[in-house]
Order: sequence, then C-alpha cells, then structure tokens
Amino acid sequence: MLTYNLDHIALAVPDLDKAIAQYENLFGGTPLYRETIESQGVEEAMLAVGGSYIQLLQPLGADTPVGRFLERSGEGLHHIALAVTDIEKALEHLRDEGARLVDDTPRQGGRGSRIAFVHPHTFAGTLIELVELKT
Repeated sequence: MLTYNLDHIALAVPDLDKAIAQYENLFGGTPLYRETIESQGVEEAMLAVGGSYIQLLQPLGADTPVGRFLERSGEGLHHIALAVTDIEKALEHLRDEGARLVDDTPRQGGRGSRIAFVHPHTFAGTLIELVELKT
C-alpha cells in the first residue's frame, strides 16, 4: 500500500524577497533554504511549518509555468505536494486509476528530490506534486 504525507504547500509570488520578509514579519519563520531551479524556471524558498513546509515560488520569467500561472491567476496557491517513498510506484498506481499526469516520469526537483506533477483535472482542480526525497 502506498502512503502519502503532506510535504509542502506551494505559493506563487511575484517577488520572493518581499514574500519572505512578509512571512518573517507575520509568522516569525525564516527560510530553511533558498535555491534556483533553472529546469523549472523558478527560484524557491522553503519555510518550515510543523512537520511540513510552505514553498514560495518566484518565476525566473513570464514564459515559465509559474510565470504563466501568476499572469493567469495572480499570486497564491500553486500546488500541494505529497511525499512518497517510491515515485515510480505512485505514478504507476495513478495511471492505473486513470489519473491525468503532467509528468509520465520523475524529474529533478528542489532539495535533491525527484518530482512529478498530477494534472489539476484529476483531483479537485488542484495541481498535485509527488515528491520523493533523497535518502
């Protein structure tokens, strides 16, 4: 049986520095790390919240997935990420259940993880990210 745990909730923001400062001021947290992921067209910061995280995503350009999201929807919830121990097995299960996948195979994500996205039409209009953390 596959198990899923909440890894993070991602928020798209137009200005990462401003969003980090606002989060620090309002909630007192500081980023655990900040990194640029060129292959995804984002700079991200990860903030710990209990046993999960809030991920802030700033697009590297308007022609990136997060850039297009901001243009279409404005800042706010971008996706929910679920941690899995075996991403290939999770993708196989989702395919067998008829899920619409954005990624048929895992790709490189932040924190050295492997990730894959599930299309919003699959579940409650929400983009779901599967995350297999590096062990």
